[in-house]
Amino acid sequence: MNHPESYRGQQVVVLGLAKSGVQVAKVLDRAGAKVTVNDKKERDQCPEASELEALGISVVCGGHPDDLIHSGVKLVVKNPGIPYHAAPVQQALALGIEVVTEVEVAYHLCAAPMIGITGSNGKTTTTTWVGKMLEHAGLKPIVAGNIGTPLCEAAEQASPDNWMVVELSSFQLKGTVDFRPRIASLLNVAETHLDYHGNMDDYVASKAKLFANQQPDDVAILNWDDAVCRGLVPYIKGRLIPFSVTEKLDTGVYADPPYVDGEEDDVKRQVIYADENGDHHIIIDVEDIGLPGRFNVENALAAVAIAVAAGADPALLAAPLADFKGVEHRLEYVLEYNGSAYYNNSKATNSKATVMALNSFKEPVVLIAGGLDRGSDMMELLPLFQERVKAVVAIGETRTKIAKIAELAGLKQIKVVDNEEDAARTLTVAVQEASKLATAGDVVLLSPACASWDMFASYEERGRIFKEAAHNL
Repeated sequence: MNHPESYRGQQVVVLGLAKSGVQVAKVLDRAGAKVTVNDKKERDQCPEASELEALGISVVCGGHPDDLIHSGVKLVVKNPGIPYHAAPVQQALALGIEVVTEVEVAYHLCAAPMIGITGSNGKTTTTTWVGKMLEHAGLKPIVAGNIGTPLCEAAEQASPDNWMVVELSSFQLKGTVDFRPRIASLLNVAETHLDYHGNMDDYVASKAKLFANQQPDDVAILNWDDAVCRGLVPYIKGRLIPFSVTEKLDTGVYADPPYVDGEEDDVKRQVIYADENGDHHIIIDVEDIGLPGRFNVENALAAVAIAVAAGADPALLAAPLADFKGVEHRLEYVLEYNGSAYYNNSKATNSKATVMALNSFKEPVVLIAGGLDRGSDMMELLPLFQERVKAVVAIGETRTKIAKIAELAGLKQIKVVDNEEDAARTLTVAVQEASKLATAGDVVLLSPACASWDMFASYEERGRIFKEAAHNL
């Protein structure tokens, strides 16, 4: 697409209200475009509509009219969650109308260089960590995107001396054309969102768009331990900085000594940054990192690589690595009840994320899992069920599938919670059942391995209800 100002006097359609849709509509309206915002929800479910109409923006709720998309429309900006098979998207593509997401619009607006961070797991933690590191180093970050502030809103406020730090999903990246982050990081790739993408090839291709427009003076940061990430190296045009927990690197960020599968977790390790001159900088002892678990060491390595690529002094990175204690719904400690520790990991929307969470605990785990069924067999949970899990409480569409894996793992304590009259009640019952199965010294962990949309509006809602249920025990 072109800069928003090039659409002055042109017809533009924004699909989906929500926060990002509202901001995109305002940006394009201020640029002089003739904006129509459309949402399939009924008007009484679209509280943002009145605000936009007061600005003179046309809002159509309650479905997608047949005449919404026509040859006079010059651009469609869609909410990332709207699938490409949706009728108005298909109509636009058939007419040759460009379809983008908010990221593309924000990129053309933003005066600050952008840092793009994506991956199947760890995006929010890494993005937050990078923001804290750059702030500690005096580099004026603005953290936006999936993590909070709509990207267009932040982009309008940015100046050239800021760094725009952006958490990006595959949904957002699929709708980009010219987007060029100066620093781009792919943390990992797991089988997820196949109901949206259709297959892994489309999912990986969407993630890879993060690097598509980079130039030799840009930086690409890849997980060297992830085969899919490493497979993208031939397509990388920017300067490569790898990170690894299993290899010592001549250049990049690594854990020393490397992790060896099956090895005890109490090995003394350090995070090391190897620069292009061959100097190896000790950043921090792994035991001093503020977040537990090997997967958070991976997130820390990625954050260090991003921060030094942005110009942060390596000597300034230990403090934010140690001080940061995590974000809500990501292995979040809730409370202790009857000697058991309760953790909210509602952000675990795929089985790999739950594997990572289970690997973070030495204590026996009573696991609450299950949610939207996206067709995955989730069998990668089986070894961890055998090694780390004491009991399973299964919920949601995948409850039977989760229970079957627990049976195959030889677990004797399996509770399947059928849907109650409402989702909150179902999860509350699950927490109560988990509390009966847990004894002193155990961990009760909500780590669903599934998206929330079969029962809840978001993983945030699921996590908040879990915490409330735990506090009400």
